[in-house]
Amino acid sequence: MKRTCTLAWVLLSGLLVLLLGAGCKGLFGHKANVPVVAKWSRFEQSFRSSLTYANPLQDARLTVYFTSPTGGVQQVGGFWDGGATWRVRFSPDQPGRWTYRTVCSDARNLGLNGQAGAFLCSAALGYSSFQRHGPVRVSRDHRHFEHADGTPFFWLADTAWKGARVATPGDWEVYALTRAHQKFSVVQCAIAPGVDGEGQSAFSGTERIAINPAFFQRLDAKLTMLSRADLLAGVAPLLEIGEADSRPAELPTDQAILLVRYIVARWGADPLVWVLALEGGERGSNVARWKQIGQAVFGDRPHAPVVLCPSGTQWLLDEFRDQPWVDAFAYQSVSEVSDDSLAWTFDGPFAAEWKKEPVRPVIPVTPREDGMIAKSQSRYTADDVRQAAYWGLLMTVPAGVSYGAEPIAQWDMGFNSAANSHSVPGWRKAMSLPGATQMTCLANLMEGIPFWKLRPAQEIVSAQPGNDSSRRFIAAASTEDRDLALCYVPEDGSVSLRLKPLPRSPRISWFNPRTGGTNSAVAVIEENACKIPTPGPGDWLLMLSAEKP
Repeated sequence: MKRTCTLAWVLLSGLLVLLLGAGCKGLFGHKANVPVVAKWSRFEQSFRSSLTYANPLQDARLTVYFTSPTGGVQQVGGFWDGGATWRVRFSPDQPGRWTYRTVCSDARNLGLNGQAGAFLCSAALGYSSFQRHGPVRVSRDHRHFEHADGTPFFWLADTAWKGARVATPGDWEVYALTRAHQKFSVVQCAIAPGVDGEGQSAFSGTERIAINPAFFQRLDAKLTMLSRADLLAGVAPLLEIGEADSRPAELPTDQAILLVRYIVARWGADPLVWVLALEGGERGSNVARWKQIGQAVFGDRPHAPVVLCPSGTQWLLDEFRDQPWVDAFAYQSVSEVSDDSLAWTFDGPFAAEWKKEPVRPVIPVTPREDGMIAKSQSRYTADDVRQAAYWGLLMTVPAGVSYGAEPIAQWDMGFNSAANSHSVPGWRKAMSLPGATQMTCLANLMEGIPFWKLRPAQEIVSAQPGNDSSRRFIAAASTEDRDLALCYVPEDGSVSLRLKPLPRSPRISWFNPRTGGTNSAVAVIEENACKIPTPGPGDWLLMLSAEKP
């Protein structure tokens, strides 16, 4: 749960840092200026190269080994940040004295090779959920996400692929604060390919790329804005989705590895997850390529969660199922809101995904609100997006959902010429689309229930109207100890439920996914089932919870 920072907490945090700083002399002898950083925050150290390289990304590699207070060693990559400056960033997870030593692939470089130092890690301090509870990871049951201290984390992502690159700092801050207020918890953004607001790219060249540090320095500040707003950055280092004829030429695999490795070194200490968004390619040509990239970058060391997000190509999940460095799957289960397409959703591979081994969190991806539907040339509405979200969540173990609005994903900076709105760019108008508001209702719902305990439970439904029309499919989920059950009814009418698998003597109510309000529910009991009519038009979520003793 997100909380605001109180004055007392700020004063206490400052006092602890001062006390720890004052105690450094005793801990480290007479050495002054020993850094003090809080647990789960970011330690940063710069180094000055003693040699000049024509292309630092290609010509040298910096690795830093951090030794914890208990003797464990963590390996972290360093990165070039322009001129003679190299940096390393690291997030300590244990209070106490840490030490580090550097190794450079060019042993002649005495400014990068053989450097050593130490810092002191205090207890966790701060007001954001990442500072209080730690970075986000996959839970121990591999079904959902949680913070390092075990606090559950509900993934509610917005898709702003181009936004972090092209938005002005002021616009990006408005965006981040607005989405945080709307209860979003993740922002998905792409780094490459593409230019930023200054017309610059992350790299130049193809066969032997060169990094542009200024590009990344501007993005540093924008990722910081997200974490300060309590938003997890879902960073796509190299976005390779879309029609093949509209995408830039792919980097050679060895150069893609260098680029992704650089991005991971630069931001791996920040609150984030890595999003790998890719197409399957002809006959799966991208599969071997991305397996090689992923293994080279993530395979030999701890890392933030890696979420595989294939673009409309569900079979890619099976191709990566044996890759241990892939931590979660994200997939658009509803692509067309039609009976034929929905029937494939409810009876196809997505419905069985949660049962497959090895277990991973599964994140349904909604169609983009206001985006074009290819077959009909119409646009996805808030109803389409909302229904896809609730169907997707209850058809798997709920870990979260990724929402998107077309003007924000493309960061539409055009101005609408309609009266009273000519000065508002498209992305900003899209911030208040109905679907985004309804995602806030979903977040509020999930805050109040143990969502991570739910499992698909279609056996609850005794009469399935979806058998006659897929658009009326009722999705159901329940906890294993039967103290909570949810049923999503996409059209008004009634829901018939079997009594035996329901919570005993349950409290029942209707949740309105469009407004976030609740209505009382009345059940008509039959011999082995009960029938509960919806309280009004539209879609509804039935909630049944066991009476607590």
